[in-house]
Amino acid sequence: MSDVPEVRHPVVTPVRVIIAVCLFAPFVALLWVGSYTKIDPTFIGVPFFYWYQMLWVLISTVLTMTAYKLWQRDQRTRHGGNR
Repeated sequence: MSDVPEVRHPVVTPVRVIIAVCLFAPFVALLWVGSYTKIDPTFIGVPFFYWYQMLWVLISTVLTMTAYKLWQRDQRTRHGGNR
């Protein structure tokens, strides 16, 4: 018998790829400034530059929540539902 704990290597699963995309998408969308440095179309008088960024605040919240829920589900299934 060995007292050495079992080493688990990281596993890339489709769920974890979706989690990564959910967390990475806002960075890509907002760091690509050239895609939204314009005034038109305006939304209730607010230039596109501003409302696009504010929209991503809401989208980022939903994506982060989705990633968190997927991560919780992934951990429950990986550890046999002991949590």
